[in-house]
Amino acid sequence: MTEKAYGYLRVSGKGQVNGHGFDRQEQSIRDYASKNGLVIEKIYREEGVSGTLENRPALAEMMLSLEKNGHGIQTVLIEKIDRLARDLMVQEAIINDFQRKGFKLISALEGPNLLSEDPTRILVRQVLGAIAEYDKSITVMKLKAARDRARLLRGKCEGRKSYAEAMPEVVREIRRLRRKRKGQGHMSYTKVAEELNSRGMSTMTGKPWTGQAVQDLLRNL
Repeated sequence: MTEKAYGYLRVSGKGQVNGHGFDRQEQSIRDYASKNGLVIEKIYREEGVSGTLENRPALAEMMLSLEKNGHGIQTVLIEKIDRLARDLMVQEAIINDFQRKGFKLISALEGPNLLSEDPTRILVRQVLGAIAEYDKSITVMKLKAARDRARLLRGKCEGRKSYAEAMPEVVREIRRLRRKRKGQGHMSYTKVAEELNSRGMSTMTGKPWTGQAVQDLLRNL
């Protein structure tokens, strides 16, 4: 029984688009397919792009098609590993993406395992896995911190009453003490605090009054 597959071709230079780069890669892929019971359903061509991941419209379109998977295709053929990218880290990032999603990536010249036993590649995959795990962990922590902050702010907005609402008698007394009398100036904030403390009146947090606390309360009324 034959198996359907996609082919992926890439040339990095504009001059190769109209040259022999695509023809050679496609022939190599089709030769491998015919010898190994594969049918190339579609060829994706990346024209004149570098080996980075910044601009890969054909790769993106192919991955999207694989993920939808209504056609049952899970295998991609390339001519050789450097057609994915010349940079080792970029190669491994793409291979890692294929592995995570359960897709098969086969090199016509290097075989189906793409040098998976090479120690350097194993190390790179371990690094990529650690980075992915870190990204996941840090994302979870940031989301939790954002939720906690939102909950705290919501609690302050909804649950914390002002002095005017929670302790109106204290507010009235502070205003009375601060009221200017004939022949005298305003009682200082510190004196008002001392007077409140002498009467056993504390702040909403249960702490003794200070001049600064009295001043802040009046400013926020």
